[in-house]
Formats: sequence, structure tokens, C-alpha cells
Amino acid sequence: MIQDSEDFAIAEKKRAALDYLTEAWDVALAEGIEPEILAHAALFAALSDLIRIYGEEPVAGLVGTLGERIRRAEFTVGRTKH
Repeated sequence: MIQDSEDFAIAEKKRAALDYLTEAWDVALAEGIEPEILAHAALFAALSDLIRIYGEEPVAGLVGTLGERIRRAEFTVGRTKH
């Protein structure tokens, strides 16, 4: 039961984090920053934080799995390429 509540709390934090990032993304787009520039900046920020927390090798392992996950459309959410 404790694990379920911890899992729920983590899921809620992830949802809130995505809401914050989506809001910031929309503001940046409205200010004229191109989506591909935002994407590169977001990837850099995310990878930098993950490396600081976990180190280079674990993050390299994670990144190594991204190609297959992208091909499986894990990250496709209906956005179109601009």
C-alpha cells in the first residue's frame, strides 16, 4: 500500500512537471523561439541534469535505448513537424 501511494505521488509530480514544461514551451513559442531550438535546449538541460545526478555511463545507456523507443512512437503525442 505504501508503494502504491509513493508511485501515485511520483506520477503526480511527473504530471505537474510536464504541465510546467508545456507552459514554458508555449510561452517561448509565443515569444518567437522556434520549436527545434527549444527542443535542443530542453534536451541539453535534461541530459545535463541527468548526468549530474546519475553520471555519464548510466545516461549514455539510457540514451542508447532512445532510437528504438522513438521508432515505437513512445514519444509521439500528435505534434507535427514544422
